[in-house]
Amino acid sequence: MESKFIMVTFGTWFLFMVLAIINAIIREAVYTSFLDELRAHQLSTFTLMTIFFIGTLLILRFSGLNLTGQEAIIMGTIWVIMTICFEFLAGHYAFGNSWDHLIADYNILKGRIWMFIPITTFVSPYLANKIIQAI
Repeated sequence: MESKFIMVTFGTWFLFMVLAIINAIIREAVYTSFLDELRAHQLSTFTLMTIFFIGTLLILRFSGLNLTGQEAIIMGTIWVIMTICFEFLAGHYAFGNSWDHLIADYNILKGRIWMFIPITTFVSPYLANKIIQAI
């Protein structure tokens, strides 16, 4: 792998984690003032999915990184592994969330749609790359 791929992959992921933390702060400070916790969580999830996809599209477009399909899948795989590790390790040890609370966010039967964050994180490089190649 070339160094530009590594820089874009890890640099973008770190940027996304900062944006995810800001998104969570906005959820707690703003959304929960007019929505119940579940609806605030859902709005925050959709917001973050949008940020991740549009951010991926812009970064890939303007970085000049021409990915193969395989490289885009590798990038998405790296992102999803790092995201899940960050979510559970930082979520528990740095932010003090219980393991049960972290796992509960994946229970779609209770309206928790957080599982779409790792899915979006995984597919965004591939889909964004396809869009860029098509234009």
